[in-house]
Amino acid sequence: MTVAGLVALPRHPDYRRPQPFAGPDHPMRVLTRAVAFGEPWTDDDATRVARTFDELAPSWSTDHVDPLKAAPLLDAIDRGGVPTDGRWVELGSGTGAGCRALDGRVREHVSLDLSFRMLAHAPDRSLRVQADSSQLPLTDDCADVVLMINMILFPREVDRILRPHGHVVWVNTLGDQTPIHLPPDDVATALPGAWSGVTAKAGTGFWTVLRRTADA
Repeated sequence: MTVAGLVALPRHPDYRRPQPFAGPDHPMRVLTRAVAFGEPWTDDDATRVARTFDELAPSWSTDHVDPLKAAPLLDAIDRGGVPTDGRWVELGSGTGAGCRALDGRVREHVSLDLSFRMLAHAPDRSLRVQADSSQLPLTDDCADVVLMINMILFPREVDRILRPHGHVVWVNTLGDQTPIHLPPDDVATALPGAWSGVTAKAGTGFWTVLRRTADA
């Protein structure tokens, strides 16, 4: 639960400041912070979030796939030191923006999302699994990379499935205007153990790549 060092790299040349969208009082922002720092994730939370994203799925598959939104993830691969030859497990994968951006760039990609309809609109380029990320149907130490794009953070499950020398990739495509948002330092602080990494702004958002410190 400590940050050994988080290095901020220069912003990518394509970075654009996001338009105002979701402030600190946004309900999803409040829920994201509460869950990341230990408040219980309830069945009611899961039902409500699943219903919301089921309803958004048809438009999400077209409105949330564009180069600016993919830019933070691609920059993380280019400058973040994250390996591409292992198993990437993406939590909250939605309609597959991450899968599309990673196509041909990583060896193995597994997509998990709470919303069945979101997954139904995603491409079939990776294994798609409907799951609640608070209780993942995955074995311990199964992921080389855990990817979360605009996703609620469940720290203990991320830590459980990540291999000892694995990487966490956290992306907010609208930066601090993203409804489901945590700043990089808070992500590292919420995760069990000690973490270090790099972060930078790209597109209209930012990315963070974290790894456990050697003594964690």
